[in-house]
Amino acid sequence: MGCGPAIMTAAGAQTQMRAAFTEGSIMRHVLVMTVTGSIGLVAIFVVDLLSLLYVSWLNDTNLTAGVGFATQILFFFVSLNIGLVIAIGALVARALGAGDRARAERLASSGIMHTCIISVLTTALAFPFREELLMLLGARGEALAVADRFLAITLPSNVLLALGMAYSAVLRAVGDARRAMYVTLFGAFTTAIADPILIFGLKLGVDGAAYVTIFSRLIIALAGVWGAVRIHRLVARPRMADTWRDLAPMMAIAAPAILTNLAAPVANSYALHIFAGFGEEIVAAFAIIDRVTPVAFGVLFALSGSVGPIMSQNYGAKQMTRVKRTLTDCVVITVLYSLAIWIVLWLSAPLINLMFRASGPTADLVAFFCTYGAAAWLFLGLIFISNAAFNNLGFPILSTLFNWGRATLGTIPFVTLGAAQWGPEGGLLGMIAGAAMFGVAAVFTAYAAIRRLNRRLTA
Repeated sequence: MGCGPAIMTAAGAQTQMRAAFTEGSIMRHVLVMTVTGSIGLVAIFVVDLLSLLYVSWLNDTNLTAGVGFATQILFFFVSLNIGLVIAIGALVARALGAGDRARAERLASSGIMHTCIISVLTTALAFPFREELLMLLGARGEALAVADRFLAITLPSNVLLALGMAYSAVLRAVGDARRAMYVTLFGAFTTAIADPILIFGLKLGVDGAAYVTIFSRLIIALAGVWGAVRIHRLVARPRMADTWRDLAPMMAIAAPAILTNLAAPVANSYALHIFAGFGEEIVAAFAIIDRVTPVAFGVLFALSGSVGPIMSQNYGAKQMTRVKRTLTDCVVITVLYSLAIWIVLWLSAPLINLMFRASGPTADLVAFFCTYGAAAWLFLGLIFISNAAFNNLGFPILSTLFNWGRATLGTIPFVTLGAAQWGPEGGLLGMIAGAAMFGVAAVFTAYAAIRRLNRRLTA
């Protein structure tokens, strides 16, 4: 049963796994994986946007700013989780591409154990220092109090989210895009239904949004277990010996992937710190932009996620022409989609400000972003798909270098000088310039990496 490429024998005693992405149209694979991944992913982003929208309707800029500060801290942990699940997806897909199902099951089990242990440790270490971390971002006064309480409620649930993401990575590695979509979609539906009930119906305000986050992440974890364990049976029974033995190959991909993914929250945190100096109204605008952009450009996140399993399976099968084609198709989709969404945002700026009841400097900065700032996402999308290629083809250090290059050389001087000369709008323009420089360079380097692998395999 199900849509995955599993084929059961008549006796049901043995399961053979076909590497679904090593044949057929690459563009079709990319589009199917991207569209199905986008549905669940964008659903989560939409619900996050609705949560902030509901909070903004409480008519207190400090509440909106507080949720914005807290979300930035949570972004660090989501980025850490992404680095871990990149490794799971890459290794499991590579094993399936090579026709070794038993190894894929073992790696899936070990990777999930690694994710669980690391997420527990990092969450426990950060929890006592919530206030200090928020103050580093520039949170003060009532906004700081709101953010601290929001984190106190939601931060422990990061473990549930990490597990859900890990099981979803296993589903994507096996090519079951539909059930991978369900993992996030179920969580999104839960939040969409429960948020208004707790925030307004039970009058819990920001606390209500935090409680819903916990329940949603529990649903995400359970949906992941259902798909990867119960349906595909692609997760072996955990064994400590296997978990320890697989730590080295897992961390060989996960460590640089984590470093790579932490670059984005570091860059955003620095920008938020700069913007915080202009007041809570600008922080509120930053929070609105931070929730609107994932909804608008969520397809690019899903697109970068689709690169991994497709490239890994074809790399495992030594079909490098298909690997290169995958990257090219992703570049085409990124450019066309980004330009289309840029136009949509430009036209939608008044509506977005109306929805969030934004006014004054908050509305001005949101409108400026919709008119000009969205250009940054074209280049960020190129970085995303290049990073996925690097991580899945054995060049994770390149992913780390480009992401941290963008987060430091492509962010700090540009945002600092731009904000100093032209205010928050100048800071946004600085982010565009840095993203452009590193996005273009990353794509050219990804093609060079594929050529190098092809020469190695044909030598």
